[in-house]
Amino acid sequence: MALLAAGGGAWIASLPPAPTPKGAPPVPTEETEAALIRLKPPKRPRPLIAIIGINEGTETNDYLMPFGILSRAGIGDVVALATAPGPVTLFPVLKAAPDATIAQFDTSHPDGADYVIVPAMQRDDDAAALAWIKSQAAKGATVIGVCAGAKVVANTGLLDGKRATTHWYYLKGFRDNHPALTYAPDRRLVVDDRVATTTGISAAMPAMLTLIQAIAGREKAESVAHDLGLAGWDARHDSDAFIFNRQFALTAMGNMLAFWKHEKFGLPIWPGMDDVALALVADAWSRTYRSRAVTFSDTVEAVTMRSGMRIYPEAADWRSEMQLPPLSDIKPAQALDRALASIADRYGAATASLVAMQLEYPRFT
Repeated sequence: MALLAAGGGAWIASLPPAPTPKGAPPVPTEETEAALIRLKPPKRPRPLIAIIGINEGTETNDYLMPFGILSRAGIGDVVALATAPGPVTLFPVLKAAPDATIAQFDTSHPDGADYVIVPAMQRDDDAAALAWIKSQAAKGATVIGVCAGAKVVANTGLLDGKRATTHWYYLKGFRDNHPALTYAPDRRLVVDDRVATTTGISAAMPAMLTLIQAIAGREKAESVAHDLGLAGWDARHDSDAFIFNRQFALTAMGNMLAFWKHEKFGLPIWPGMDDVALALVADAWSRTYRSRAVTFSDTVEAVTMRSGMRIYPEAADWRSEMQLPPLSDIKPAQALDRALASIADRYGAATASLVAMQLEYPRFT
């Protein structure tokens, strides 16, 4: 309330209203075909795919979704890495056990990866991460910046002179801080030479399906898309639909200030669970500014998910009646849609839109 009294009301009023979606323009066929050619495996027929994270503050879905989607596709060897020993604490929720450190990876694979996937990180200038990404690119890896991971990639210099995109919230700083790159609007995925970038968090799904298609063909990508619950995965995107607007700001501020109404919901995890669905749902419920998902299991040890990723539960049990529905027998995209619908039922449509805007997910904005 102090913010509003000190002139915050005028600032809110100065913001634009929520935009009316105009629809995403189609992507020319030749652009799609060129992207698939550029994403072909640069070294091995069965590629080695490394996903890098910093130990404190790597974005949940940017780290877990590529690993889960590519692992279930079975078209390459996928490893989750950390810059230092120990678990990777994800933002806004979950904690993962990586397969190796970047130093261990370099010892095992001195010739480098075929692909390096770079999630959003709370420190996009982490020296160890930047040096490692640059070294992998020098060894011939294709680098893919997911969501605000594009800021990390830009800080390596790999986007200089290239077309790129990133999460809508960071776009102005992205362009101002890196004038040597060219922003490409209305695209969820932009591929320029051996560097690719995506828009917001939910773009990891279509981006990974495009990568699967480039590696193993359309039929394999269609099979994985069906498993995820997606009907399509092209690069079309309505960039004008995602701007910092009055409704977004008012909802975030109102939910954050109503601290006495904040809630925690237990989310059970178990061996073999679909980690893509887990990441999407836990992330969504932890972005309302009203609630947070808390994972629990009958063990305090890391639980091995469907993809092989290991997730640490936050609690050994959850006695409260405040539990989210178990994520069994539901496809990831459908799990996200259900979570957003449930958020709308509990907190209102504006909060569901707030979450979808953060995910840059067009279905609920």
